[in-house]
Amino acid sequence: MAQSSSSDIPSNWDQRSTTVKGPLQSIQTPYVILGLLAIIALFITTVLVVDWVQGFLFLIGLALGMALLYARFGFTSAFRRLVSVGNVQGLQAHMLMLAVATTLFALIFSSGFSFTGVEPTGYVSPVGISLLVGAFMFGIGMQLGSGCASGTLYSVGGGSSSMVVTLFFFIVGSVIGAYHLAYWQTTPSLGPISLAETTGFGFFGGWALQMALFAIIYFGTVLFAKWKNPPKMKPLTTTTGFKKILRGAWPLFSAAIVLAVLNALVLAVRGTPWGITSAFALWGGKVLDFVGVNVASWDYFTGANAEALSSTVLADSTSVLNFGIMLGAFVSAALQGTFRPKRVKPGVVGASVIGGLLMGYGARLAYGCNIGAYFGGIASFSLHGWIWAVMAILGTVLALYIRPLFGLSNPKPKDSLC
Repeated sequence: MAQSSSSDIPSNWDQRSTTVKGPLQSIQTPYVILGLLAIIALFITTVLVVDWVQGFLFLIGLALGMALLYARFGFTSAFRRLVSVGNVQGLQAHMLMLAVATTLFALIFSSGFSFTGVEPTGYVSPVGISLLVGAFMFGIGMQLGSGCASGTLYSVGGGSSSMVVTLFFFIVGSVIGAYHLAYWQTTPSLGPISLAETTGFGFFGGWALQMALFAIIYFGTVLFAKWKNPPKMKPLTTTTGFKKILRGAWPLFSAAIVLAVLNALVLAVRGTPWGITSAFALWGGKVLDFVGVNVASWDYFTGANAEALSSTVLADSTSVLNFGIMLGAFVSAALQGTFRPKRVKPGVVGASVIGGLLMGYGARLAYGCNIGAYFGGIASFSLHGWIWAVMAILGTVLALYIRPLFGLSNPKPKDSLC
């Protein structure tokens, strides 16, 4: 990550903000038109081939891609800044996002609310060896691949060439993880543990417990930042008025709230929270099935996954959300004038290959990624989401020693910005 000097930032910047008013780049009109045409075509096709619900999920995916791109909302960068220099701005945004999502999820679960009549079910997954190993691998992988699951998708849509490599090997790793998952499921495990239902606290009690944890972590980061005095995040250029929505950058906390609301909307529409990586395993499985590999014999591709394997990819709600994220990010980047793919250095390619493989494999073992396990898991009151976060941060610690071997830089305490 290139380091920036504070002299590059306009003097009107309020250092408490993640955005600063400044000149914007010109809109890339041809890309905007191309993206809008692709959106219209895919939306119509999805509605005709599947139904309106799937089309609506595609629109939610577009909104997710926009929020991620406009705020450059990071999970990978948040963990890297935290571990390397003690910058807590990203983690604080996570706590806000999780607090809002937890509140909305608690209301949905306790009332059984659904827009489509599907009973809402959270991501409450087993706590065991598979989770510990998978989340640790994912933590290393996202730092080498320079992006998590959501980061990979919106960066690909936003024009990052290296993230195309990361995405390809993310898919490969997901397929390998799906093939090996039956073995990992035989390793020691405590089973799924819900802080709301397993404990007997109920959704109100689970909500109160998690809100207390979010508050402790948030105010702990405030004290930690005062002690470390870390460099601030480099602010993103924005503007004022209505134009800020589609042209300027969004404040990190605003995007956190938007992402939480959109995740709750996904839950209320399809009955499960937002996820990403199950689609990668499906995409890879479909390719192997097409070339003659009998993936239908794998334990992973049974039940609902078997049905998805034999159906159109547009019938898979996670795939449709992913397509929306990439297209939403693409149009957003074009509106900002920042869609500019670049040549990738060999070292970065190597890191992207390894990072993608580790993330794909790790996500299958850990029952999800930074979205399905961390975001969706914690918001669903699952203990596995909290453990995923701890193990991913530990993986980040190790990855910071590996990144320089591939020519990747880490933030430094004496930097003015990170």
